[in-house]
Order: sequence, then structure tokens, then C-alpha cells
Amino acid sequence: MEPGAKSEAKQGEAGSGAVGGGGGSSSKVYHERQRLQFCLLHALNNLMQEKECFTRAELGRIAGNLVLSDPNKDQWTPLSFIFRPHHNVLTGNYDVNVLITALEARKKKVVWHDRRKGASSIDLDGEALVGLMINVPIRRFRGLWTGRHWVAIRSIDGVWFNLDSDLSEPKQFKDKENVIAFLDSSLSQGGELMVVLQDE
Repeated sequence: MEPGAKSEAKQGEAGSGAVGGGGGSSSKVYHERQRLQFCLLHALNNLMQEKECFTRAELGRIAGNLVLSDPNKDQWTPLSFIFRPHHNVLTGNYDVNVLITALEARKKKVVWHDRRKGASSIDLDGEALVGLMINVPIRRFRGLWTGRHWVAIRSIDGVWFNLDSDLSEPKQFKDKENVIAFLDSSLSQGGELMVVLQDE
């Protein structure tokens, strides 16, 4: 068995980090914590609510296969073997192509949301809706380093949660209006939103 990334997983630690009420509990919510730049790995497992539904090895293989079809391979430099087009070999940092390919392998469809329509145009009650993936700009080390971060948002037993791997625990949304406000805020700050659906 190929080694996967070890994740700090928490299951069942709701508390002061919860956002609002909503009558739900995070006691049955699976939540992986951030390690290095493997936020896509953690976000995918949080979205699917399953430990090691995806592994570092699997995402690495997907990124490698995408590289094989890269039409610009002849322009690579020696550093390209570490900072590859779809991920960083050492730290992760996977791109949207890896996300889409990984979810399609689980019979999921990824639809890029048109930010001009706003989050209110998303049917949060849709039967085919699995959850949402957001890619947001971030600053670390007092703004000396900038990058992007993957976040999973989904409903569990009728309650919506922010499953950001940077959080110490899942954050419960008060209601769907609170979810929409959060998504609109993320979009206004340069975030990209993807709707994950069960493929028919």
C-alpha cells in the first residue's frame, strides 16, 4: 500500500467555535486539520466525510498523469520537477485540475460557479448537491507569503458546516442565509467557488 499523507483528524469536538445555533451538532462531523500545503487533500476528505477517502499518493498520481499530457513540458526547467504545473512534489499545493479529476473518479461532477450570479443562485437544497469547494486567497507570516487555500462547505444531517482545515474544529452555520453571506463574502475577496454534484 502506498503511503498517504498523515492527517490530523478530529471527529466530535464541537464547542465555542460553532457559528450560531441551528439545532445541529458537530459530534458526528469528520474534520481533518491542515498540514503543509495539503489543504486540497484535507478539503476533499472533509467534503466526503471519510478518512483517507483520498490520499496524498492518489492525488500525486492524478497530478502526475496531468503532467504527462502537459503540452509545455519541453519548456520545463530543473525546478519544474519540484514545482510542477499541478502540484508541489514536496508540500502538495494541488490545483483545480487535480480537484476535478479526483472527484470525477468518485462519480462527482464539479461545476464552476459564475461569481456574477452571486451565491444565492445556488440551490442549497438540491438533491444532487454534495457540497461546495472554495479556493480563497490567503496571507501568512504577516503578509510575507501569499497563496490560495481550499475549503469544504457542506450540509450534514441538514446542518451546514464550514470544514476549513485551518480551523481547530468545524464551524456550524446558523442557517442557509448565513451560508450564502459567507460564500458571497468569499467571492468578493477573490475566492473561486465550485459546486460539487452527484453525477447521474
